[in-house]
Amino acid sequence: MAEFVKVATTDQLPPGQGMTVQVKGEYVALFNVDGAFYAIDDTCPHAGGPLGQGTLEDCIVTCPWHGWRFNVTTGVSPVVSSIAVKKYEVKVEGNEVFVAVE
Repeated sequence: MAEFVKVATTDQLPPGQGMTVQVKGEYVALFNVDGAFYAIDDTCPHAGGPLGQGTLEDCIVTCPWHGWRFNVTTGVSPVVSSIAVKKYEVKVEGNEVFVAVE
């Protein structure tokens, strides 16, 4: 069963930004898209780049290593729909951001 773990506060992650958080031993990329928070696997499947350090434009993050792109709301590549990273459930309570991990 998934457990929600506090990973950040809303003021730590401004809109249009991403960050990497560690949740129960897993690296997760957390993003703020116009005040809505999303989380995906931090590791790009191409060469292991840190997606949380990528550039976020609208809801698309670009891996800083080789430019692979993923929709942070779904985890799916907008270029090749068969390529995706794991998406995590996120909830915000007050100013605290939680990510669900198993």
